Amino acid sequence: MNKHPSKEIIGSFGDYLKDKKIVLCISSSVAAYRSVDLARLLMRYGAEVYVVMSRKTRLLLTEDLMYWATGNKVVIELSKELEHIQLADYGRSDLIIFYPCTANTIGKIANGIDDTSITSIASVALGSKIPIIIAPAMHEAMYSNPIVKENIEKLKEYVTIIEPDIIENKAKVASYEKVVDASIRLLSSHKIKGKRILVTAGSTREYIDPIRVITNTASGRFGVEIAKHAYRLGADVTLIYGHGSATLPNLNIIRVDTTNEMLNAILSNLDNDILIMSASVTDYKPSEKRDKKIESRENARLRIELDATPKIINRVKEINPKIKLIAFKALYDVSKEELIDSAKRLMRECNADLVFANDVKKVSEDRIEGFVVGKDIRYIELNDKSNIARILIDEISKLYP
Repeated sequence: MNKHPSKEIIGSFGDYLKDKKIVLCISSSVAAYRSVDLARLLMRYGAEVYVVMSRKTRLLLTEDLMYWATGNKVVIELSKELEHIQLADYGRSDLIIFYPCTANTIGKIANGIDDTSITSIASVALGSKIPIIIAPAMHEAMYSNPIVKENIEKLKEYVTIIEPDIIENKAKVASYEKVVDASIRLLSSHKIKGKRILVTAGSTREYIDPIRVITNTASGRFGVEIAKHAYRLGADVTLIYGHGSATLPNLNIIRVDTTNEMLNAILSNLDNDILIMSASVTDYKPSEKRDKKIESRENARLRIELDATPKIINRVKEINPKIKLIAFKALYDVSKEELIDSAKRLMRECNADLVFANDVKKVSEDRIEGFVVGKDIRYIELNDKSNIARILIDEISKLYP
């Protein structure tokens, strides 16, 4: 028989979960409908997804829908085929996800009770040591129940718990994007896994008066994508984030405003393995900040004296010579040769391990191109910033034999 048409999406977003077999267990929460999107996103990153549902879940979600979503037979009742063994015995799958997981199912798993298809999967997987992710969903009062809390704490020794979002007096199941990120991170075998990475992103601004600033047009999206990919691949990421609007629920984020705040945050976190300096730091600041708002039209011309801001990057290797330093060089409307030469000069000046150099005339909100300059030079052609971020992380990993 030909491949089910739903499987045509496998790998369309990337290869993070390529060749991974993931079992998705759905318990009878009203949030069960969200498992459709989770299954599809796991597949888009390369996974084959097999669904197991409890009997009561069929009151909320049909097995036909989940068969359509995954292209694989859905297990409701265990049969002579021993589906729980086929899916959860030693080496049979790469990951088991309970999404959503009710207080009832959590209690059963925590206390070794095996009386449904999904608790049978849990019972076998805990024995075979297949990684398990559990995403609870219930009313807030149930989530606050000390016995439920005790069950969850007990399970944390054996499984990954993705905490729910407390909204409208409900412990709503975590977003499927967060679960996919956690799945990729858990299964990653990338060389960057376990490395402590400090990433800077966004722009800084310098104040003329309390409401007027000098800044630049950088969106910070590329740095954010770098941080997201590093996290997914298993790194411990801290993001020093200037001005930008991205939401990053999984990351440790330090928000900064001015260049001095950026400098202080970097200097306080140089005990990391890698520093990726993708932030667009403002190069100049007013010699004097006015304490009060300059009145509009007070003068026909306003003169502001500017001083250079501190050159943060030149101090990094002096403080921590062992850190891998990834510098960024942005120029405007220059030749390829000028761009590469400028990157090489920066590399010598700050003793960087790699420099990513790009011509900002060729950059848009979503797409970027550039050169990775190190011992060798690699051109990365114009592509989505998310894809370029993944390529850059792969280049950085080559610094480790």
